[in-house]
Amino acid sequence: MANRPLNVGLIGGGKGAFIVHPHQRAIHFDGTRRVTAGALFPDPKIALEEAANWPYPIKGYESYTAMIEDQKNLPANERLDYVLIVTPNHVHFDPAMKAIRAGIPVFCEKPLCLNLQEANALVKAVRRANIPFGVAHTYLGHWTTRLSRYIVRKGLLGTVRWVDSYYLQGWLATKLEATGQQQATWRTNPKLAGGSGCGGDIGTHALMQLRYVTGLDVTHVSAQLERFVEGRPLDDHFTIYCQLNNGAKALVRASQICIGYKNDLGIQIAGTKGTLRWRQEEPEQLTIHLANQPDRVYWRGAITAGDGFLPKDARLDALLTEPTIPSGHPEAFHDAFARLHRFFEADVRKWKAGKKFTSDGSNYASIEDGWVGMAFLATCLKSSAKKGAWTAMPKL
Repeated sequence: MANRPLNVGLIGGGKGAFIVHPHQRAIHFDGTRRVTAGALFPDPKIALEEAANWPYPIKGYESYTAMIEDQKNLPANERLDYVLIVTPNHVHFDPAMKAIRAGIPVFCEKPLCLNLQEANALVKAVRRANIPFGVAHTYLGHWTTRLSRYIVRKGLLGTVRWVDSYYLQGWLATKLEATGQQQATWRTNPKLAGGSGCGGDIGTHALMQLRYVTGLDVTHVSAQLERFVEGRPLDDHFTIYCQLNNGAKALVRASQICIGYKNDLGIQIAGTKGTLRWRQEEPEQLTIHLANQPDRVYWRGAITAGDGFLPKDARLDALLTEPTIPSGHPEAFHDAFARLHRFFEADVRKWKAGKKFTSDGSNYASIEDGWVGMAFLATCLKSSAKKGAWTAMPKL
């Protein structure tokens, strides 16, 4: 088992889908994982055509149901070790549930599913099966996100008072869906995307960045879900004022109508001792502001324990010894994806060997993190319908 690459099956990804390509590159990144099969499109004929025309040989299936059911007919070394779900939101739940029941680990694009009811069922199924399950919140994979997590959770900024976590885009500033553009069409359709458009698509990334770095949870929200493009059924602007479980406040905001913005995800965390700033469009660096001191800019890999901010006994072994390119050779989006798949692979290998695995949200977003994202969206929808009234988050 340890000597062969893991076999990965794609669910979705055909006919010009975008997100499958960084994923499949990340899967092949280390030579220890490979895509071997795919159910790439809802139409069976097109699914087989897409598989036949894939850039490298894979086994094509007419449907994800057929792919999952076929696993029991294959030799052990040809069976799928996990599946990657890269479909629109309304086709997350069913293939995930079928894979779990078949004993196949799942790595699923965000948001987890279509609504909180589906999320509840998935959490129960994953816990019952005790199987690895990951949610693809890409930006947790950045090396500097992980350094930020260490800095904040170690208390080097003091007590967190305020967080501004945001994701700004401009690609939906006009009614692009009216042109038939594939990515815009399904993301603005409630039946395919769920109850929130901008919030579900990128607001959940901003939420997850906040939770992963700080370790804090949102307890109450005052939400404004707005539609600036006339005739659009779902929000294209998402502004959420949050109460955190340590008493701090936060702003989780996202927009897809800000002309000129591309994928500007970022976070600012203000503590009693200092402030941290990070942007994924400049993913190699993070900035620390301390009172009456020059700003400190940390670059991926180029950090030193005992530098006057990081403590001498800083436990940074996992960050410093991780196989990666030297500092100054920029990492970016594909590297972040690869890091998530690398950690997911480690848990899948442990699980297959009958060993204890974590899947606890420390290395990639867990099933519980996915549930929180769906609970957050549901609570924001309730609050926004009440003109921003403070509304409590449910508990899992």
